[in-house]
Amino acid sequence: MSRLTNKSNLFRTAEYTFIVIVCLLSIFPFYWMIAGATNRSVDVITGKITPGTALLDNIRNIPKGLPRAFWNSIRTSVIQTILSIFVCSMAGYGFQIYRDKAKTRLMNILLLSMMIPLATTMVPLFKMFSTVHLLNSTMGFVLPGVSTAFLIFFFRQNSVSFPIETIQAARVDGLNELQIYIRVYVPIMAPTFAAAAIVTFMTAWNNYMWPLIVMQNQKMQTMPLLVSGLTAGYVTDYGLLMLCVSIMTIPTVVLFFSQQKKFIEGVTGSVK
Repeated sequence: MSRLTNKSNLFRTAEYTFIVIVCLLSIFPFYWMIAGATNRSVDVITGKITPGTALLDNIRNIPKGLPRAFWNSIRTSVIQTILSIFVCSMAGYGFQIYRDKAKTRLMNILLLSMMIPLATTMVPLFKMFSTVHLLNSTMGFVLPGVSTAFLIFFFRQNSVSFPIETIQAARVDGLNELQIYIRVYVPIMAPTFAAAAIVTFMTAWNNYMWPLIVMQNQKMQTMPLLVSGLTAGYVTDYGLLMLCVSIMTIPTVVLFFSQQKKFIEGVTGSVK
């Protein structure tokens, strides 16, 4: 009995040790980023990982366009998230709830579109948006990401466990399909919506390639474009770069930790 207990304690110790090591490895890049924001460029280059005293100097050197770029990223990411969640959730809801012989084939076509590299669509998208005069505009940034095969599939798969009897009861009570979607489906699928919102917002916030093409006016640049511009000169101020990257991560960190529980529930397909 004592041998089993000792083996169990040894296994548990090894398990917790492994978890602690993995957590430290995961947290270290964020710590180094924050510590680098307080150091001079030369300190970052030499690998200094302790906090320094150059934070105020780095703050003074922040580009004047950072507040505008931060607001552009917030605005475009929020708009894209709202529109994308609305469109993709309705599509996923329809694919799962309504019965149709052709919907499986259509879903398969959508899934095949996920195999097309994003870079191959840049030229036709640019020509299309240039023709309709949507360059340097919020809608030009948002529209390509409003409907994605991944989010439609995500909502469809999570809708598998949705209680169909609830919809039938709502129809008996006289609710139309839009009312059922808003008053029944959305509240029950709240964790799925939260997870999809986090993924969509982070994707839009970190998007670099498409804004680089469509946002040709400097006044419309987003945070990834501004941060990338800090490395475009002959000499890179890595302390300033670390500070700007730290500022850039704030919205995504706040969003994730504020919705962490619902995100986990949504990813695991939980329905309440």
